[in-house]
Amino acid sequence: MDAITPQPRPCWIAGRPEQGAQATTVYHPFDGTEVASVAVPGPDQVERAVAAAASVAREFRRTPAHVRAAALLRVSQALTERAEEIAETITAENGKPLKWANVEVTRAVNTFRFAAEEARRFTGDLQRLDTDPTGEGRLALVRRVPRGPVLAVAPFNFPLNLVAHKVAPALAVGAPVVVKPASATPLSALLLGELLAGTDLPEGAFSVLPVRGSDMKALVTDERLPVISFTGSTAVGWSLAEAAPRKHVVMELGSNSAAIVCADWPDLDQAASRIATFGNYQAGQSCIAVQRVLVHRDVADEFVPKLVAAVRSLRTGDPHDPEVEVGPLIDEDNARRVEEWVAEAVSGGATLHVGGGRSGTSVEPTVVQDVPASARLWRQEVFGPVLAVSVVDSVGEAFEQANATEYGLQAGVFTRDLAVAFEAAAELEVGGVIIGDVPSYRADQMPYGGVKGSGKGREGVRSAMEDFTEERTMVLTGVTL
Repeated sequence: MDAITPQPRPCWIAGRPEQGAQATTVYHPFDGTEVASVAVPGPDQVERAVAAAASVAREFRRTPAHVRAAALLRVSQALTERAEEIAETITAENGKPLKWANVEVTRAVNTFRFAAEEARRFTGDLQRLDTDPTGEGRLALVRRVPRGPVLAVAPFNFPLNLVAHKVAPALAVGAPVVVKPASATPLSALLLGELLAGTDLPEGAFSVLPVRGSDMKALVTDERLPVISFTGSTAVGWSLAEAAPRKHVVMELGSNSAAIVCADWPDLDQAASRIATFGNYQAGQSCIAVQRVLVHRDVADEFVPKLVAAVRSLRTGDPHDPEVEVGPLIDEDNARRVEEWVAEAVSGGATLHVGGGRSGTSVEPTVVQDVPASARLWRQEVFGPVLAVSVVDSVGEAFEQANATEYGLQAGVFTRDLAVAFEAAAELEVGGVIIGDVPSYRADQMPYGGVKGSGKGREGVRSAMEDFTEERTMVLTGVTL
């Protein structure tokens, strides 16, 4: 008997699993082995998904809050029940070490739970209008209602939780959502579709479409999807905004995060360990990964060797090994790019302390010092396991160097001085400043985003719910206050 070839994993069209017009293969970034085949929907399937989202939008926005909350909580519970399987899926498609894949699953569990909680209390506001004589007897009721169906375009580096960051807030406010997962990592999003299908959400409330090319462009320009939520590269993000000028586009883009080590910080070992870990923990493929390290001259001679030792001690290798901390990059092209940027910096005069080598998709955790300001490694987002160290003579110089980039997502400042902490919050041109730690803190319930080239809009459950909705006001007359 001939062997039976298993069908590709289905896509989700208006809440139902379907095989696609084509199929694509997902490969493991670490060793190139085939992980799974995925159904790619054709134009007619994409049309049905969008049409279903548009047709259910009015009904869904009026769904009782407890119904939406219950569905979101069920997904949170299902993620918990299947946590081990989902973490292995993340590692297989993304190459993320299992240690960090488990963390991502936990965050997704929390994201859906936060959304369930917010769905119950996301309401409006009352505003009295009798502050002027003409407003006597009048009261304004301000409500937030969905702008319409959301196109959620997700990146490869957090294939589960950054999908959750778009899907959960959209469903919480009653907005249908069409998910376009990253082409390299669609499996986690498809698995999330399976969990959503186990709820009582109405047909059309969600679809998961692993499309490319012209079908992706059609989604971006389709007027029935008035909101686009995008996380990914700066170039792609701004191109989407230009392609949809009349849409509400929310973007979280690139970064070149700095960690500043001040002279007053008492525990340099701790600072070195945190910076080493969170500059490399997903092979540097995180928008908040530390890239530049600005250390005060008074402690540099002591701190830099500690940082180099901490980076050298990081465990690399097979990401399915629970002890491994640094895995491969998403593909060999990106690994080669990072290797070239390091070599360019060293040839320009930078000192290589550790790392710099590459094997296939894996780049050695790297520390370089005195990188020329003109080098790509200093100016752009490396998105790889590389730390660039610069020694500064003052806090002011550290702030100046931290701001000398087109990005502005997060920065970490190691200081015990409250005045310096408030000065950092005032002077650093970033969306978030972490005092006493690295830019690794990304609570899923808090506002999160950047300034300058790091995008517009905020991730975080509550912030996304506000972005996906608009204010509408009703004025009551003849009201006695």
